[in-house]
Amino acid sequence: MRAVSPGKSGITKGCSWPKKFARRSAGSRTIIAMQGILRTLRTMQWAMLVSILLYAVVGEALGSGMRSANASLSYVFTTAGVAIVGVIFVVRRTLVLRSAESLASHPDDSLTLNHWKSGYIATYALCEALALFGLVLRFTGCRFQQSLPFYIGGFVLLFFFGPRQPVSV
Repeated sequence: MRAVSPGKSGITKGCSWPKKFARRSAGSRTIIAMQGILRTLRTMQWAMLVSILLYAVVGEALGSGMRSANASLSYVFTTAGVAIVGVIFVVRRTLVLRSAESLASHPDDSLTLNHWKSGYIATYALCEALALFGLVLRFTGCRFQQSLPFYIGGFVLLFFFGPRQPVSV
């Protein structure tokens, strides 16, 4: 077989396959994998943001009528909410930021890429749990004003901790 020079046909030199089917290097596969993970994480983030807004609407529409709320339950959820916010920052520091630093210098490390992705998923799940505390409080008889800080906290943290592609500094 003779070598074909690249031209308008999209055939690579020395290969009878079109360019889009040519073998990719490990680095380009990792970049493509990271872009796919970024897209998935962004989709997950936006879906969870919408769900938090739905929690507030559902809590208001279906929330308890005139039941009296247990004050100790509100204190328990507030304490757990503060603890969750602390855990969110620890997870971000230990999984997301360390993995991002490593990925910036070694983008082909699939284990680090999985740690980075898992850190974002754990962060999003904790933000969602914080907002769910507000919904549970609403269903147990608390007023909307008592549930609102949990909705806002989960929404704001989830919004500001959006996925960013690791870059070297």
